[in-house]
Amino acid sequence: MKSYHFSARASLDIPGSSMGIELRESETPQPGPGQVLLRIRASALNFADLTFLAGRLPNAEGLVPLLDGAGEIVALGPGVSRWRVGDRVIANPHQNWLAGEARPPSYGQVLGGTVDGMLRDHAVLPETGLAAMPSHLSFEEAAALPCAGLTAWNSILGGPPNKRPCVPGETVLVQGTGGVALFLLQFAKLAGCRAIALTSSQPKAELLRSMGADAVINYVETPDWSRPVLELAGGTGVDLVVELGGPGTLPQSIAVTRPGGRIALIGVVGGLGSIDYENLLPIITKALTVFANSMGSLADLENMSRAIEIHGLRPTLDRTFGFEQAPEAFRHFAARSHVGKVVISH
Repeated sequence: MKSYHFSARASLDIPGSSMGIELRESETPQPGPGQVLLRIRASALNFADLTFLAGRLPNAEGLVPLLDGAGEIVALGPGVSRWRVGDRVIANPHQNWLAGEARPPSYGQVLGGTVDGMLRDHAVLPETGLAAMPSHLSFEEAAALPCAGLTAWNSILGGPPNKRPCVPGETVLVQGTGGVALFLLQFAKLAGCRAIALTSSQPKAELLRSMGADAVINYVETPDWSRPVLELAGGTGVDLVVELGGPGTLPQSIAVTRPGGRIALIGVVGGLGSIDYENLLPIITKALTVFANSMGSLADLENMSRAIEIHGLRPTLDRTFGFEQAPEAFRHFAARSHVGKVVISH
C-alpha cells in the first residue's frame, strides 16, 4: 500500500508550513468486525489541510493527510451489513458522527486530523463512516463533496448547527470562488434564494454568474463592498452571510446582515488576526445569530448526496493531479489561485 504522511523531514516550500509530506509503502491492511477495506480512487484538498501543515495540529507527525476521499469497497469485515464489495462510496470526515448535534465522544475523530486521512490507496474504515456516491459523479467529483459540500449544505439547508434552513426568497452573501463558496452558490439556488457573490476578477465573476449568482461584486475594485451589498439587499441587509475570510471580512459581513439575520462562521482563508470588539457590537444591537459550522454528520452527508443526485449537481473542479503529484497539488492549492476544488486521482 502507498500512502503519504505528514513529515517534519520533508518540505513543500509553502510559506508558513512547518512540515511536508512523504510517500511510504506498507502492507495493505485488512478489515476487522464492522469495517470495510476501501480502495481510494480520489481525494481532495481543503484549507484545513494547509493549517495542519502549518503545525496547528497536535501529533501530526506521521499522520496521513486529507479529509476528503472517494473509492470503492474491495473487502468486508465480519458483520458488515450496509455495503457490498464494489459499492462506490465517499467517506465522512467525521467518522463517528452519525446524526444529530456535534457532541463528544462521537464528534472529533477527523480524517487527516486526528486519524489517518485519505491520501493513500487503501483504507480500513468503519462501515458507518461512509455514504453512497451520487451515481452520476466520477470518483474525482465525489471526492470533492465531503468537507466543502457538507459545510455549505449545513450553512444553507440546515443541519443542527444552523437553527433553520434558508427559505425561498431569502438573500445569501457568498464570498469567493473556492470549493465551499461554489457549493454555497449551488445550494442557495437550490433553496430558491437570491445569491450575491464577492470575487476578485472578471473571469471569476463570469463563472459565478453562469452558476446562478444574481449579483457579483469585485472586492478588489470595491474594497468597501458592504455598501453595494446593502443597496442590493434593499438597504436592510442580507438574510445570511457565510463568512469565509476572517478578520479582514467579518466586520463588513456583520454590517451587511439584516436585523435578526444569520452569519455562518466557516473559515479564515484570509488569515488569522484580531478584531476590535467595537466591530462586534452590531451582533448584539441587531440581534444576529452567529453560528459555526464544521462539516456534518453521516446523516447530513447522505442527505446532501441524495439531493446532489436528484438535481444532477456537479462540483466545480479546478485541477486534477496524479497520486505521485500530491506535493505539487499542495503547492498549487497553497497558491490560492484555484477556482473550485483541487483533486488528486489515485
